[in-house]
Amino acid sequence: MTALWTLSDIATAMRADRSGALPQDVDGISIDSRNLSKGDAFFALTGARDGHDFVEAALKAGAGVAVVARGKRAMFSADAPLLLVDDVLGALSDLARASRARTHAKIIAVTGSVGKTGTKEALRLALSADGETHASAASYNNHWGVPLSLARCPADVKYAIFEIGMNHAGEITPLVQLVRPHVAIVTTVEPVHLEYFGTVEKIADAKAEIFSGLTPGGAAVINRDNSQYARLAAAARAAGVARIVRFGEHEEAEARLVRHALKPDSSCVHACILGEDVTYKLGAPGRHLVMNSLAVLAAASLVGSDLALAALALGAMRAPVGRGARMTLTVSGGSALLIDESYNANPASMAAAIALLGQADVGPQGRRIAVLGDMLELGDQGEVLHRAVAQAVEAAKVDLVYCSGPLMHSLWEALPSSRRGGYADTAAQLEPVVLSAIRAGDAVMIKGSFGSKMGPIVKALERQYSGRPALEPASQLS
Repeated sequence: MTALWTLSDIATAMRADRSGALPQDVDGISIDSRNLSKGDAFFALTGARDGHDFVEAALKAGAGVAVVARGKRAMFSADAPLLLVDDVLGALSDLARASRARTHAKIIAVTGSVGKTGTKEALRLALSADGETHASAASYNNHWGVPLSLARCPADVKYAIFEIGMNHAGEITPLVQLVRPHVAIVTTVEPVHLEYFGTVEKIADAKAEIFSGLTPGGAAVINRDNSQYARLAAAARAAGVARIVRFGEHEEAEARLVRHALKPDSSCVHACILGEDVTYKLGAPGRHLVMNSLAVLAAASLVGSDLALAALALGAMRAPVGRGARMTLTVSGGSALLIDESYNANPASMAAAIALLGQADVGPQGRRIAVLGDMLELGDQGEVLHRAVAQAVEAAKVDLVYCSGPLMHSLWEALPSSRRGGYADTAAQLEPVVLSAIRAGDAVMIKGSFGSKMGPIVKALERQYSGRPALEPASQLS
């Protein structure tokens, strides 16, 4: 197997001094001493914790070399295999630039208020059907995640996909300048991070920074149905983007949804993608995934991938942990469905998750139950936006809602008494109430911002009720 980097190339790219007995090659890039692979280069990044404190552990775990700051050299033994740089994060970014310079891959960058990771994973599936594809791991979309993902890109892949996120203006620009994509997707613009931006229009402006890094002749793929479409399209044109591809149900969309059928565990879609009719199945449910699949197939077509193969591959799509993954719970008298949406939340993704719960099949005596934690970073609109969730609950015909957190109390007050399952100040206090409420035939969805700590409720349900991946459609639950 070809090494990811030669030691000579990695040292040259980072203008690093060499120290100790160094390997010839580097097989991978790691920033975590707990899960690196033998032969990796360990980068001692400094953030909440100083990575230099974990260099020794990384080398013992099999790292071939550690990249450390010159000012920290005295911390390590004279024979330790080290590359010495002025700044470790800066060196990682330099390596990312070298990675971009050496690759001939077609590159797609994805941003948006909602759906970045799911769209990135759908692209990974779709493009892998046509050739070797590299994509960001997890949600590595910030100031260290993007350069890490780019530095990890093998030289010989056919396609590469990078997720780019932000919560402040100016964050996307330096990251997209590293990636320099051939196609840039903006999934949607919604009231997310309002605490930092104040208005949706300013969020759109920040997302539009992604167009500044497009390669000459590159394409922008923009949601035509979104309220901020015109603002995004104007920003793309101002950045010199010659080709704008619109996706959605709008009659002007070049990637247009013709019709679709939403099912409890999947969706069937008929679309017209850049003039070509295509019918396909999505292996995960939700209208939001249907809409983003249009962007996926448009991007696949734009980079020259086989559209039929890409569409067929989407049948294998599955929701990841924390973003719609489904578990079957074994409860007294039968089973229940658990939908794990606990990774994060904002008004748009909350509405989508509740709609997904509304699609879920339940047993004869089953109920649709939403367990919801606070949506954070919404600024002074927090209470209003939480209260508005009651409309989504009503539309999806959710039977019971359990709420935790001070902001979710606004939703609790807006709910009719018939839908009130329980309220607690914290997720930890709500957990035993939820555990005792589940019965056979129920469909339970857990969602909240990461900081609202809804994930432990998911884990508690899995432990108590022997949770296992839900391989069968929810309609087969008893």
